[in-house]
Amino acid sequence: MPDAAALLFFRVDPARNMARFYGLSIEPSLFGDVALVRRWGRIGTCGRQLIELFPDLPAAHQAMTAHMRTRLRRGYRRA
Repeated sequence: MPDAAALLFFRVDPARNMARFYGLSIEPSLFGDVALVRRWGRIGTCGRQLIELFPDLPAAHQAMTAHMRTRLRRGYRRA
């Protein structure tokens, strides 16, 4: 498996007191599948985390692309 892929997005709007982050990374799991790890929250906090398991790398990349498009539509920008 290639190196882990990672993306980080930010959405900052001082007028609305909004400072958020959203991270996506593809990592190997202990059982041979591929994990898409999603992290989000307010900048400066640990935030929350969700791990989705996929049978192979192309499926994980497809899900990562879908989440990335959703974040960009909602006003997040790449770090």
